[in-house]
Amino acid sequence: MLSAYDRLRPLLRPELAELSAYVPHVPPGVTVKLDANEAPRADSPAVRDAVRCAMESVQLERYPDPRALRLKAALAMRTGARESDLLVGAGSDELIALVVNAFARPRDEATHAVVLSPTPTFVMYAVTSRVHGLESAQVPLDASWDLDVSSMHRAIMQKKPNIVFLASPNNPTGNRMSGDRLEQIVRACADGASPAFTIIDEAYVDYASTNGKSASLRGIRTQHDHVGFLRTLSKIGLAALRIGWLEADAGLVTEIDKTRQPYNLSAISQAVAAAVLESHEAWGEIMGEVTRVIRVRESLAAAIGSLDGFFVMPSAANFLWVKTPRSAQGVVSHLLEDGILVRSFHALGGRLTSQLRITIGTEAESERLMASLRRLYR
Repeated sequence: MLSAYDRLRPLLRPELAELSAYVPHVPPGVTVKLDANEAPRADSPAVRDAVRCAMESVQLERYPDPRALRLKAALAMRTGARESDLLVGAGSDELIALVVNAFARPRDEATHAVVLSPTPTFVMYAVTSRVHGLESAQVPLDASWDLDVSSMHRAIMQKKPNIVFLASPNNPTGNRMSGDRLEQIVRACADGASPAFTIIDEAYVDYASTNGKSASLRGIRTQHDHVGFLRTLSKIGLAALRIGWLEADAGLVTEIDKTRQPYNLSAISQAVAAAVLESHEAWGEIMGEVTRVIRVRESLAAAIGSLDGFFVMPSAANFLWVKTPRSAQGVVSHLLEDGILVRSFHALGGRLTSQLRITIGTEAESERLMASLRRLYR
């Protein structure tokens, strides 16, 4: 007798057969986890106090605020955005899905809407597009992991995408895209009567700041109204809350919001995030941790770069993009024996065969990492 899966399989999206569920694997024995771009654990009394008070105030028998008004106000206060231009979701992942779902209408004579992005970049742009039945088109970054303007421009003209995703700082390479190249692509996306919705993903932008000054490019929305920005609290120590937001034209936000599930953000996540954002002391401690991570990042980059055969890409994120002298697979296996988990891209082949992404942890975790790498190459 056929199983329910066998009987119902013809009804499933064909794209699903080529995809796998996102289930991160942490091998047994790992004690230093540097693979997921999470912020290291920090001792932040003001943050803990804000979290505790916020959780105590939540009425568990009530649904969350479906409009997340307090959270939007707090985000607007910290970023300078208008509340009407904000849409909040369960991390950037949900917002990517909402945008893809909203912009799924194929252009004239096309069979599928197209989503365009560079590669390598955040994998969920392509995965989410395919899951929703859109075509994912990808253009390789150049030899220095920057945007290839001519190839991107050619893809925009040929593919006529509905959406273009540009991450800066980029994941997994850690670099900010050159401003002039980004500007050229933004302008190319605006050509014609029907522009592409161009989203600049700044998930890691807090780690690109210098001297406390924001590195966000959100100001370009004043010249380019077809551009939106993605941000998140996940990378700066609040990943458990799953809070992300999109800043874009208010009319577009209103339409995209129609695809959102009711009560998509828990009351606890909303209350805690708003409380931390509203507290100058708690927010100051979080930004202090960001500064500490940047300091550790620079020190670790120099240490790894001093090893024979290693090359470290200058990073504007909370991780390092590291080229190893031989296949990254062997380096990962060695580190795992020492209880250290990093992210390898060797399985993708090509120039990614010798690439690692290493999250910035604590000073002690950095020391363990370096001790293990030195044993491998002594």
